[in-house]
Amino acid sequence: MTTFTQLSSGQRPKISIHPDRKLSKINDNIYGGFTEHMGRCIYGGLYDPENANKNLIDENGFRKDVIEAMKELNVPVVRYPGGNFVATYHWLDGVGPQEKRPRRPELAWLGVESNQFGTDEFMKWCEIVGTEPYLALNFGTGTLDEALAWLEYCNSTQDTEYANLRRKNGREEPYNVKYWALGNECWGPWQVEQMTKEDYAKKAYQWAKALKLLDPSITLILCGETGHSTWDFYTLKECVRWDQHALGAGNITASLIDMHSIHIYTASDDPVKNSVAPRSAERAIEICSGLIDLARIENNVPASVPRQTICFDEWNVWDPQRAPGDQGAEERYTLSDALAVAVWLNVFIRQSKYVGMANIAQSVNVISPLMTSKDGLLKQTTWSPLLLFSKYMRGWTIATHVSCESYEGETDPKWLRAAMDTPWLDVSATLNEGGWVSVVVVNVHLRESFGVEMQGLSSRNGTVKVYTVAGKEWDTVNTAGKETIGIEEGEWDAQGEYTFPSLSITMLRWQL
Repeated sequence: MTTFTQLSSGQRPKISIHPDRKLSKINDNIYGGFTEHMGRCIYGGLYDPENANKNLIDENGFRKDVIEAMKELNVPVVRYPGGNFVATYHWLDGVGPQEKRPRRPELAWLGVESNQFGTDEFMKWCEIVGTEPYLALNFGTGTLDEALAWLEYCNSTQDTEYANLRRKNGREEPYNVKYWALGNECWGPWQVEQMTKEDYAKKAYQWAKALKLLDPSITLILCGETGHSTWDFYTLKECVRWDQHALGAGNITASLIDMHSIHIYTASDDPVKNSVAPRSAERAIEICSGLIDLARIENNVPASVPRQTICFDEWNVWDPQRAPGDQGAEERYTLSDALAVAVWLNVFIRQSKYVGMANIAQSVNVISPLMTSKDGLLKQTTWSPLLLFSKYMRGWTIATHVSCESYEGETDPKWLRAAMDTPWLDVSATLNEGGWVSVVVVNVHLRESFGVEMQGLSSRNGTVKVYTVAGKEWDTVNTAGKETIGIEEGEWDAQGEYTFPSLSITMLRWQL
C-alpha cells in the first residue's frame, strides 16, 4: 500500500520506494474485461459479420482489431453476458444453429436480442483472445435448473443431456468455466425481479450449494452492492459461512462463496473532482474487506477455508446522463478521465491484498477505451493508462510513502472528503519477477507541476525508463485520425528531482 504525509505549501515533495518490502501479490485478474449485450459492445464490437470491410473480420465474424487490442492488454478474464442484460437472458436461446435462434425483447436496455452471439461464440472468442470466461447467472427470470444446465453444458464430461447438447453443437471437450456470478445488481430498482437482501441471500446460498454439488471446482461470486452498504453487510453475513455438510460430511475446507462482487462508477464535471473520485473505491474496498472478516469471525469460519476476496467486476468513469445506457453509453473520454482511470488502477494495486478480480466496464464501445467504426478502431484517452498498467504493473505491491500537498476542495461523492486523503500526487508501486520496479504517479493538479525527490531508486544501469501520458487541457479527447493523448517514452538519469507535469500520468521503471 501507499502511506501519505500531507505537506504545507512550499515544502519539498518526496516519494520513497521500498522494493525490499513486498506487501501483497497482485492478482493478474485485476486487468479483467467485461462484455455485455448492451449498445454496440457485442454486435458491432466483438461480433461484426455484416461489416462491408471484410479485412476487419475473421472467419467467425469477430473483429480482428478488437482481438488484437485485447491481446495487447493481455486481458486474463472477461465477464459475460451482463450486467443488467443477464436478468432476462436464457442461455439456451443462444446455442445451436444460428438460423433457429429466437429473437427476444431485451428489457434491460430496451432493445431486441437476436441471440446470434451466444455461449459457444463467446467461448471461441475467449480462446482466440487467450482469456478466461466468467459467466453471470440469471437471478431475475432464470431458474436453478437453468443455471445447473448451463454449468453442465460448459463443464461436464459426463454422458448427460446438456453435456451431449454441447457435443451436438460441435464442442467435444468441456469449456471448464471457472468463474460464475450469482446474479448481477439484484438489489437495484432497475432490475427485472429486484430482490430484498433477505430474499437474495437465501436464494444465493441454496444455488451455491447446488452448483458446487455439480462442480466443486468452480469459483462462485456473491452479488454485492458498493462494498459499503447494508446489502453487503447482510449478504456476506448470511452467505460467508462454513457448512460442514454442504459439499459432503467432513469437508472442512469447503466454501460455497469464494468472492464478493462490488460495483462503483465515478464521474464529475469538475476535472479535479473527477480525477480524485476513485479514492472512494479504495475506501469501499477497505470497508468491504472488513465486512468479509466480520462475517468469518461471527460465523466461526475455520482458517482452513480460504479467505474470500473482492471481485470489483464493474468499474469505470461513467456519467449516465452524459452517456445514457439505453442509448448505448458511448462516452467520449477526456484527459481528466484518463487520469481518473489511472487512479482507479492505482487503487487496485494498493489494495491488491483484498482484490481478486476487477473488470473494466466495458471492453468495447460501451463506456470503453476502445471504439469501433466500419473503418477501424479508435483508442480513447483511457486506453493509455490501461495499457501501461496491464503491461507493467504486475507482480507484487511494494511499500511506498508519499509526502506532498493535497487537494482540499469538495469531492464527489461528498463523503470522500472526510474518509480519505486526496493528495495531488496519487502513487502506487510494484516489483515483478524480473526485478523491475514500476512506479505510477498521477498528478491531478490542473496547472502545477511538482519537482519530487525520489528515494529508493537503485537502477542496475543508472537509467530509468519513463512513460508519460499528458496534455495541456483537461478536456482533450482522442478522435479518429487524431489520437492526441497517448504514451510518450523516454529515459531519466535518476539525478536530482523528477518533475511530474500537471495533468499527467507518469510511470518510472528501473531494474534492480
